[in-house]
Amino acid sequence: MKRVIYAILAAVLMSACCGPKDGEYTFRILTTNDVHGRYFDSLYVTDGTINALTNVSWYADSIRTAAGEENVILLDAGDCLQGDNAAYYFNYADTVSKHIFARMVEYMGYDAIAVGNHDIETGHKVYDRMVETMEVPFLAANALRTDDGRPYFQEYVTLKRHGIRITVIGFTNPNIKSWLSPLLWEGMTFESLLPMAQEVVDRVKEEEKSDVVIVLTHSGTGDGDGSQLESQGLDLFKSLRGVDFIICAHDHSPVVHKNDSICLINAGSHCRNLGSGTVTVRVEDGKVVSKTLDAGLIPLDKEKVDMQMREMFRNDYEAVKAFTLKEVGELRTDLRTRDAYRGMSDYLNLLHTISLGCTPAQISFAAPLTFNGSVNAGTLVYNDLFTIYPFENQLFVVKMTGEEIKDYLEYSYDMWINTIDSADDRLLKIVNDPDPRTGQQQWSFINRSYNFDSAGGLVYKVDVTRPKGERVLIESLADGNPFEESAEYNVAMTSYRASGGGGIMRKGAGIDTDRISDRVVEYYPEIRDILYDYLLKNGEIDPEKIGDREVIGEWKFVPESLVSKAMDRDMFLLFP
Repeated sequence: MKRVIYAILAAVLMSACCGPKDGEYTFRILTTNDVHGRYFDSLYVTDGTINALTNVSWYADSIRTAAGEENVILLDAGDCLQGDNAAYYFNYADTVSKHIFARMVEYMGYDAIAVGNHDIETGHKVYDRMVETMEVPFLAANALRTDDGRPYFQEYVTLKRHGIRITVIGFTNPNIKSWLSPLLWEGMTFESLLPMAQEVVDRVKEEEKSDVVIVLTHSGTGDGDGSQLESQGLDLFKSLRGVDFIICAHDHSPVVHKNDSICLINAGSHCRNLGSGTVTVRVEDGKVVSKTLDAGLIPLDKEKVDMQMREMFRNDYEAVKAFTLKEVGELRTDLRTRDAYRGMSDYLNLLHTISLGCTPAQISFAAPLTFNGSVNAGTLVYNDLFTIYPFENQLFVVKMTGEEIKDYLEYSYDMWINTIDSADDRLLKIVNDPDPRTGQQQWSFINRSYNFDSAGGLVYKVDVTRPKGERVLIESLADGNPFEESAEYNVAMTSYRASGGGGIMRKGAGIDTDRISDRVVEYYPEIRDILYDYLLKNGEIDPEKIGDREVIGEWKFVPESLVSKAMDRDMFLLFP
């Protein structure tokens, strides 16, 4: 294979020189991040195409041809193993074959990959398998073992090109504990990149005698004010010494920052762009005396595909496609996530129904997981389950008091609605801002819609004329029994929410999610699997069955005379 030839050539070049000869050397640093399972450019259900690793491979090869194989470094900043049917299939369905991602990045000649939070979300069996079988280094210097304090993953890799020592140090997102169940990262803890990154850089540079240093981190870009644990990219850009490039990720927002001494690159997500850095190194008397840096983004044309790669992995694609198109049951009504913003909806009724079917749950919390997702009535295939439930969240049943449940719902609805006095007031918390991709003005929610939780198993109203903290009026449990704030209830929710995702448990209910295991009374598998089991048992999703008020309860916005007009107007702005 051509990648084997490239690797042999690079090895010969590295071994041929003990140190750099005097002269000028230019290296291209190509980056991807948040690929989220986009391994194949062909879709599974229709004949369309999408950006994928096959496109990245075409561009990387073209640049290698122009610049020379030994002068190109290919890196990924994490979130590789979750988000698409192909990733799911090789994570959980085909666990015998070598993982498709490992085989692809080896074929493409990646030099290093950082661990992302969604990579950890796949669980020990998946990411440990990657560490054991993938030849490309999987890096995360800040994921530390709880038994001895040593890094769980490889910290860094040093590449020797023309005698120049280029060190890539990897970090994962330090906020993982706020999103994921402790079962998924058992035996680990995650350190903030500040001040740890500087400490690691200083130590590794001394050990490796590095000429060029790249920090490869699955951290969002952030605002650079030190306030966001999950987004420390600009914090590092402003503070790190002795680093040439920071490659960040996580927030899916493509951006480049640069000055004379350091560059930051975030390529966005889903193989839409290729991050591109350039470093020109001048060597005199065997030592690096100067470096010139630059950075930018290369938009990828989805029509430019590595055809050899496509053919090499065609059998894998066909296996995923067959799995994806497997019929799993009937859907008797359209499911639309947008309906959840108005009140009760078939989409959320379904999630509440399957959650409340998990003993000993009495109440459930659920939110619309995509801004405007939909599945049409008809025969369901497995692919539709990814639309209904796109994440690999488990279901937890958590002990909460009635007061905590009420406070939780108050916090959730406040992220979603305003207090209004008339039907002419803005009911939904929306804003008219430029689309970051197109630049065109569009209406969108101020907050993330996947944090707009409602409750199943309760009968309640949300009074939009009342202030924050006084809107939710709980009348009873779904079965008619009284709801008491002093009583304890078993509440079904996602592992993401129970672990602190969205901040609703901590900021709303006042629950210390670092100690959530003290409250969990039952752990269930991934919610998509629970949905699949529901279909195997029932054969269909019937709106009457998932809408049983004695099971899921009932809620609505009041007063309806104000809500109807205000809601219609705001929804038209969001979905014109």
